[in-house]
Amino acid sequence: MEAFSDIATAAYCPRQLYYRRQHADHEVPEPAAERRALAFRYGELLDPAHDLRGEPVDATPTQFRARLSAAKERLDAWGALVDPAGREVLLEGKDARGIAHKVLDGEVAGTDPPTVSVVSAGEPPERGVWEPDSVRAVAAAKALAWERETAVDHAFVEYPAHGVIRHISLGTRRTAAYRHALRVARSMDGPPPRLENDDRCEPCEYRAECGTRTRTLRSLLGGD
Repeated sequence: MEAFSDIATAAYCPRQLYYRRQHADHEVPEPAAERRALAFRYGELLDPAHDLRGEPVDATPTQFRARLSAAKERLDAWGALVDPAGREVLLEGKDARGIAHKVLDGEVAGTDPPTVSVVSAGEPPERGVWEPDSVRAVAAAKALAWERETAVDHAFVEYPAHGVIRHISLGTRRTAAYRHALRVARSMDGPPPRLENDDRCEPCEYRAECGTRTRTLRSLLGGD
């Protein structure tokens, strides 16, 4: 059975997953954990009396509160996201297991059936969610559906350091991306091909070991 985090990493970069497994790296870095923890403090963070300058947010206080306030007005599930029925819940499905950061009761969330929310420490795209976050949300939703014996057709992805919450439908395209990442994670028995000159390589902690080379501007222009 694959871990949610492994399936999400396979969607991001299969080679990164290979090195993660080689090093048995499963701990969430402290800065990322601090940013994720913001998702459980929305009420406090929206309070104008609370000083956001010491918080790990990646927006001005005005931007941050404006985004959260917009989510509060837009989402019927706001109350359930602020006070979820389950926090950091271990779910075990037919194919995958892992932590759902929030499990939302369907009646409280204003939606039926219940669903999940996954929390990202990163920056959101302009629209929608990144594919690894989508894949993780599908994995968690499917595991919840397996445990509760009910269909789960939507989920949430939160980017709390930016005050952004996205509601996503778990349709055919997202499910197909999840199943592809699941197959990659299951079948990996050696290092996948390297990526070349990819933006994902620059921040990767395994870059030196992986040996991926990023091309210089001169080479991209045909100078060498």
